[in-house]
Amino acid sequence: MSDPSAPKRPPELAVRVVTAAALIAMALAAIAFGGLLFWLVAVALGMVMMAEWADLVAAPPGHKRLALYALVAPLAIMAPAIGAGPGFVAVGLIGAAFFFVGATTRRAWLAWGIVYVAVPVLSLLLIRQQKDIGLLYTLWTLALVWACDIGAYFAGRLISGPKLAPVISPNKTWAGLIGGMIAAILFAAAMHYACGLGKAAVLATPFLAILAQCGDLFESWLKRRAGAKDSGTLLPGHGGVLDRLDGVVPVAPAAALLVVVLPRLLSLT
Repeated sequence: MSDPSAPKRPPELAVRVVTAAALIAMALAAIAFGGLLFWLVAVALGMVMMAEWADLVAAPPGHKRLALYALVAPLAIMAPAIGAGPGFVAVGLIGAAFFFVGATTRRAWLAWGIVYVAVPVLSLLLIRQQKDIGLLYTLWTLALVWACDIGAYFAGRLISGPKLAPVISPNKTWAGLIGGMIAAILFAAAMHYACGLGKAAVLATPFLAILAQCGDLFESWLKRRAGAKDSGTLLPGHGGVLDRLDGVVPVAPAAALLVVVLPRLLSLT
């Protein structure tokens, strides 16, 4: 029997909403200001993600510190104005850090964490620095993941139904997958009519929504492999930073490919 004098814990949904709102507000401020502020926020989150990844792959403390030190170089070089920015030098340093950590620690999973963290950071910085469209398309990249998460959560709770991948994540359903896709599509359509988001981005949104949920499933598999419920405890109601940004990890590089890389390649032909 519970103690009536004990302080009542706030409902889980309320905690999740407050935490999510605070994270979105921070992200929107960073996106709006861009430049060094956006880089600082991305780097700070990236370093926390790397620490959580190291814990999930059971890296010893010394190897964890080594991976964090190695990640500093590519993240630092991406700094706008004072660094080389998110370009070929940063890509080269990501590769160098990956091979250095792998060769030094003999832990392939720990080394892959460098790529898992640094490539999405580079992709978001690359999108944000695009003249005229950077703010809009960075917002689209992140907001479609937010919309997908919200749609999947409520559709899964309200409709339930067949499980999507019960062995990996027993709580995820096909209804959640479809609900997340619909929410992302509706948000992208609203951005198209309200902000001028390109039709190609709107058409790509459902595929990126699927990628976001694949990222979620991968992180669920990683946690199950590690025997962990959450990647960390930093975010009340959500767990760790990896738990919140797992969908962004595959979506950001795909969005950068669509927004930056393909248009440049096509302009050369």
